[in-house]
Amino acid sequence: MLTDSKSAQAAPIPVGALVIAIDAMGGDHGPAVTVAGAAIALGDRPELFFQLHGDSAKIAVELARLPALQARSVVIHTDQFVAMDEKPAQAIRRRNTSLANAIHAVKSGEARAVISAGNTGALMALSKMILKMLTADLERPAIGCSWPNRRGFGTVLDVGANVTSDAHQLIEFALMGAAFHRALRGTEKPSIGLLNIGSEDVKGHDDVREAHQLLRDNTLGLNYHGFVEGTDLCDGTVDVIVTDGFTGNIALKTAEGTARFIKDLLKDAFKSSPLAMLGALLAGSALKAMARRIDPGAGNGGPLLGLKGIVIKSHGGADARAFSNAIKVGVSLAASSYEKDIAAALARFSESVAEHPASLAAPAVDTNITAVAGQ
Repeated sequence: MLTDSKSAQAAPIPVGALVIAIDAMGGDHGPAVTVAGAAIALGDRPELFFQLHGDSAKIAVELARLPALQARSVVIHTDQFVAMDEKPAQAIRRRNTSLANAIHAVKSGEARAVISAGNTGALMALSKMILKMLTADLERPAIGCSWPNRRGFGTVLDVGANVTSDAHQLIEFALMGAAFHRALRGTEKPSIGLLNIGSEDVKGHDDVREAHQLLRDNTLGLNYHGFVEGTDLCDGTVDVIVTDGFTGNIALKTAEGTARFIKDLLKDAFKSSPLAMLGALLAGSALKAMARRIDPGAGNGGPLLGLKGIVIKSHGGADARAFSNAIKVGVSLAASSYEKDIAAALARFSESVAEHPASLAAPAVDTNITAVAGQ
């Protein structure tokens, strides 16, 4: 079904459907991936119904091959979209883009979550402007991500929303990360670690050491482990690892590059001789399982934590399967008490700040939007 941005509410939505808004034009591949990803997600979760925001002609080409999705979606047309290299300030001024319209669908209650593989800075700026932050104290969202480790998947944040973070913000990240991990992974009381250059109390810069002391002595109900190092990211030492966005983004991109490097090395090694090719054939199932475990797409879908609404950022270069994983993250959060958990945790934190203003004073709010996550 096709409609325009002003008549989205007229679209018939099946009773009991969970509506997800998709920025169909976002990412490196646009509708070829976003629409196909929605179809994959629908195959796993038949209760879903999609708003597909973007160029109706381009979306229709993809929908023509996907009758099941066509029956469970509405196309909300706009010929405007946010380019991957567009500056956030420019994106904010253009109010009828596919990205802005998809976020507005969450704001109005038409959709429960929005998924975009588009421009990270624009997604951040528009989400904050349209949906607002959960509390006045929160400066901007944090981006969380699922990180493969020996025990399954952990959560790491921030991975790109905030270039620097003080002790107050790091504690907020810990609270929001715990709520996200609980909603997505079902761990009732996730363990939390602060990423540092060593596990000793004296190591690290002032902000991370201050956050460590406050979390160690916290009355916020957190399961705080202490400092963790880079090697703990994949060991699964804790469930949630907290860091600033600059460090987190570098760690994320390094891990993704290393995973691709290892996969390429293995391919080259198993093509090096007939005997090696035979070994690859014999170990085929094990190699495929390993490839799935280290595939960045397996954990694709990072929430913008701290907003009054569910916003999920997909990798810009995601394929259809990876994009469907981002949709599933949004669905899991929509089905949980995640938003209420974060609001309650932040309220407890605000009470602690009021009781101990000297040690937990909030930073001055910086209205300059900066995002360093990959687009």
